[in-house]
Amino acid sequence: MMNLVTPRISVQKLQTSLQAKAKAEPDYRFYSLWDKICRLDVLEEAYRRCRANRGSPGADGITFAQIETEGRERWLENVRQELTAGDYRPQPLLRVWIPKSNGGRRPLSIPTVKDRTVMTAAMLVIGAIFEADLLENQYGFRPKVDAKMAVRRVFWHIRDHRRSEIVDADLRDYFTSIPHAPLMKCLTRRIADGRLLSMIKGWLTVAVIEKDGRRITRTAEARTKKRGTPQGSPLSPLLANLYFRRFLLAWRKHGHQDQLDAHIVNYADDFVICCRPGSSETAMARMQTLMNRLGLEVNDTKTRLARVPEDSVTFLGYTIGRFYGKGGQAFLGTRPSKKAVRRLLRQVHDRTTRQWYPDSPENTVAVINRFLRGWCGYFDQGPVVETYNLIRQYVDRRLRHWLVQRTGARGRGFNRYSQEYLHETLGLYRLPRARADVPRAKA
Repeated sequence: MMNLVTPRISVQKLQTSLQAKAKAEPDYRFYSLWDKICRLDVLEEAYRRCRANRGSPGADGITFAQIETEGRERWLENVRQELTAGDYRPQPLLRVWIPKSNGGRRPLSIPTVKDRTVMTAAMLVIGAIFEADLLENQYGFRPKVDAKMAVRRVFWHIRDHRRSEIVDADLRDYFTSIPHAPLMKCLTRRIADGRLLSMIKGWLTVAVIEKDGRRITRTAEARTKKRGTPQGSPLSPLLANLYFRRFLLAWRKHGHQDQLDAHIVNYADDFVICCRPGSSETAMARMQTLMNRLGLEVNDTKTRLARVPEDSVTFLGYTIGRFYGKGGQAFLGTRPSKKAVRRLLRQVHDRTTRQWYPDSPENTVAVINRFLRGWCGYFDQGPVVETYNLIRQYVDRRLRHWLVQRTGARGRGFNRYSQEYLHETLGLYRLPRARADVPRAKA
């Protein structure tokens, strides 16, 4: 059995070395990177991360379980030999459609396990380099920063620096709209390894297949349009960050940040511009001009101006605005958005419908607990106890209803299924009832 601890440590050392070089020499271009991607320890760590994500198989149907059964060591060695000999070629992506909260669908492109592993290996190497270049107001898909930090930064701009006019921006299909030529320029600024650049270009333009029963449709839209990074690719978040960095640099270089005192907070394709009163309309116009030059399209129907606290703004699931505490006292703060709460309640509802009657109460509670823990782990900032109380009441009522209905009995189940039964016997997650009980509570 492979020792995964040693590869993890050796890869960390490699990343530290690459990042130190990138930080020390901002204009340095790395000429020899492909050999590092081919290293067995890098491939082992990449495979470990891919397997930990428990992703679905790609177009070839090969699963992690099959690889483990047939021998992971031998499989990784074969991949390494393919890369070293120059025989590796990306396989088509498998496209599936994920429902969106607004009723639409979002395309997800799933690479094969082999492609995913090689992409992750490349990410381990070049991600360390480009991390040195990403800006401090980019919070998406980066180590040691997260979405909640981005929300707190927006709140800091509004409360502490009076940048209370917000351009709440939305880009139309950002990931599928990024133009390949300027994106490759972003990469060549740091990478001079032609073999690696060629492989990244191959990943960007690989064909996509969709399966509908026995019917298989194959398209090459990315190659034809020369646009887009496939959502579902391990490299896609980094490439999206790199291209968005061009906009952030242009915003500063052209003087918009200083002239308007307009500061951008970015997470992946989500961003807001925090402005001094009176400058938000100008900031929005200049933002649209820059995005057009970058080949991106602003979604005018979803982009708006908000003046806090008269208005509120929702960013990364949190609503920032004026709220009222006990006694009707107004305060400026953050709360989980109504949309985020509705999404969680919908998950709980859908898991306690008639189709789940055959499942055991223990399994159902385990699934609901995953929903609740994940949601509360993210939404733990600001005055959240009132929202937790609403969720607790809904979950208790909905679970009791499901328990009664699955047995064919009548009533709401309050007498039959006590709080102790739900929490002690079935193990239902207890939502905090007081602010002091919220894990990692932040004011």
